[in-house]
Amino acid sequence: MTSTGTAGTARADTRLIHGVGLGAMEWLHAHRDGFRLDPDADPEVGFLERFKPVGELALICKVLFQAGVAGSRQAQLARQLIDHAWRHTLDGGAMLVRGQRTEPISPIPFEVYLAFKELGYSHPELEQAIRLNHRLVSSAAFDVPNVRRLALCAYERRFGLPPQVPMDEVVARTWLGRTPEPWTAEGHIGYDVTHTVFHLTDWGERPEGLPPRLAEYLAHWLPAWLDDWLDLKRWDLLGELLVVDACLPEPTLDARAWEGFAGAQQPDGAMPAVRAMPEGSPDDVFDVVYHSTLVAAFASVVAMSRALSQLAHA
Repeated sequence: MTSTGTAGTARADTRLIHGVGLGAMEWLHAHRDGFRLDPDADPEVGFLERFKPVGELALICKVLFQAGVAGSRQAQLARQLIDHAWRHTLDGGAMLVRGQRTEPISPIPFEVYLAFKELGYSHPELEQAIRLNHRLVSSAAFDVPNVRRLALCAYERRFGLPPQVPMDEVVARTWLGRTPEPWTAEGHIGYDVTHTVFHLTDWGERPEGLPPRLAEYLAHWLPAWLDDWLDLKRWDLLGELLVVDACLPEPTLDARAWEGFAGAQQPDGAMPAVRAMPEGSPDDVFDVVYHSTLVAAFASVVAMSRALSQLAHA
């Protein structure tokens, strides 16, 4: 069942949107051991690489709790997931301290820790290291892409540290900040667009953080991008764009995009990243689809939050 939005676009049924999120959380919980570290990894080849999925999990669980629209089953699964990640995967934060010592200037331990801190977990030794590193010239000089620098500015603000670079300056240097020709957007640019929106809105928690100029640009061109990546069956990127839609002043909750997205989801809740599910060992499959499945949970909760908010103010 669909309804019609203010712009005439058919809106997805909230039951379908909710079902996508619940299915994704069920799969993530069932495969929670896939969020694993590699303590024996050679630092030269990326000891911290395995931390990224854990940080993304914490971030999405935080969004779910903050939005307050998840059902009791989703909330229970999310709490168990985040507790497992903190106590077992990260050893109560000790692995983050080890990661910080291994690569002192890397922002990854800080980025991973922040969501856990906001959920009530803490590790004083790590926080001391984060504050120390923030004062280093090397930290500010650390060369990262503009969207990553925007992320660090947002995380510093949320942690209570002054951003090392003014956020407005960083936004202006991003692809989205320059509002370029929309037909030049391809996969990598698409992710730059979505993450620029995520960092400006605190991952959908503050839609008002999206500047009106960028919101207007996205409202005009996002429908075409949704159609393109739906037709290409790029489910991971499509899911992120559905989050962007939910962050706009007037979300479309596009029925065609949501129905295609939901149709790609597997019966067990897994969401393929591109086209169909991959083959391989359980660990290999997890590594390919964990992110797109997290995105499915993320898109569901942000879209549900905006849909219910609109109903409340109708």
